Amino acid sequence: MSSSSSSSFEQPQVITCKAAVAWRAGEPLVMEEVEVSPPQPLEIRIKVVCTSLCRSDLSAWESQSLLPRIFGHEAAGIVESIGEGVTEFEKGDHVLAVFTGECGSCRHCISGKSNMCQVLGMERKGLMHSDQKTRFSIKGKPVYHYCAVSSFSEYTVVHSGCAVKVDPVAPLHKICLLSCGVAAGSLGAAWNVADVQKGSSVVIFGLGTVGLSVAQGAKLRGATQIIGVDINPAKAEQAKTFGVTDFINSNDLSEPTPQVIKRMTGGGADFSFECVGDTGIATTALQSCSDGWGMTVTLGVPKVKPEVSAHYGLFLSGKSLKGTLFGGWKPKSDLPSLIEKYMNKEIMIDEFVTHNLAFDEINKAFDLMRNGNCLRCVLHMPK
Repeated sequence: MSSSSSSSFEQPQVITCKAAVAWRAGEPLVMEEVEVSPPQPLEIRIKVVCTSLCRSDLSAWESQSLLPRIFGHEAAGIVESIGEGVTEFEKGDHVLAVFTGECGSCRHCISGKSNMCQVLGMERKGLMHSDQKTRFSIKGKPVYHYCAVSSFSEYTVVHSGCAVKVDPVAPLHKICLLSCGVAAGSLGAAWNVADVQKGSSVVIFGLGTVGLSVAQGAKLRGATQIIGVDINPAKAEQAKTFGVTDFINSNDLSEPTPQVIKRMTGGGADFSFECVGDTGIATTALQSCSDGWGMTVTLGVPKVKPEVSAHYGLFLSGKSLKGTLFGGWKPKSDLPSLIEKYMNKEIMIDEFVTHNLAFDEINKAFDLMRNGNCLRCVLHMPK
C-alpha cells in the first residue's frame, strides 16, 4: 500500500492499495492497484484485516452485470480515517462492516419491529448511500461497490451507519462471520423470527453456513428434533456438530420430501427453514410444516424465479410464511451482544471456518465455495 501524499487524521488522502476486482461475470478476480478515496461526511475508511467469502458473493460474481466491481461483505478491520461528522468512531477502532445499516432515526429503526433501515438498507447500485458515487477507481475510472462493504480490498470506505465498533479483544478473523451468514441464521432466524420453543421440531433445507447456524440456534432454544435436508451426503456427519439430529438426502427419496418429514414428525415440523435460495424449496418447506401452527422462514436469496408459488389452502390451514434479512438483527444494537456470547463460548463460530487463505489466494477460495468444499473461507490481508 502506498499513499499519494502523507495522510493526517483531519484531512485523509487518497490511498492506493491492492484489491481483487471482478471485470467479467464468472471470470477469475484480478488483483489490481486501486485508488481508495478519503471518507466523505459520515463515512469511515477501514483497513480490512480479514474477510470471509459468502455464497452471496459467489452468486453475484457469477451473474453480476454492474462491473468492474469489488465484492465481499463479511469483513472486520480497523478504522484508518473518519469523515466529517463522525463521532462514534476514532482512528484505530476495531469494527465489523455490515451490508445493512442502522441510522437509528427512520421509521423502521425506531419501530422496534424491523431491521430494514430506510436510510441505510441493503445497497444494490454499487454506490455510496450519501452521494451515489463510488470511492474506488482504477486510473481515474470508477469501480463499483458491493453491498455497501466491498471487503475484497485492503482498504474500503463504508457509511458509519454500516459499521459496528467491537471489543478489540475479540478475534477479528472469527467474528467477521457475524457480519452476515452466522448471525442471520443462528440466533436471528431461529430466535428473532421463528421464536423456536423448547421441544419443537425443526426442518432445515440446505446445510451450508446459514442452515447450520439455524440448527445451532434451534438447538440452543431446546428443539428436540432438528432435521437437515441436503443433496450432499458428506454434510450429514458435519451437521451433527451444530445440532442436526436427522439427515435426509432428498435425492435418495422415492416419495415427496414433505411426506417423509410429516411421517418423521408426526404430522409436520413446527418450524421449517429454507436456506438455499430456491423458491421451489420454499414451497416444499411450507408443505413440510404442521397444519394449524407451522411456520416457514425463508432466508435464501434466489438467483432465478423469485416468485413463490403455493396453494392458498396451505395458509387457510394455519401455516405461515415469513422472510428475514440478517435474521432481524439491528447491526449496531445487536451485534455486540452476539460477540459477547461468542467470547463467553455460548455460541459457535470457529466451527464454521473450514479454510484460511491469504488474500492473494482469493480465486482458490471461490473454487472451494463453488465446489461445495467449504462453509466459510477466511481471507487474511497482508500485515
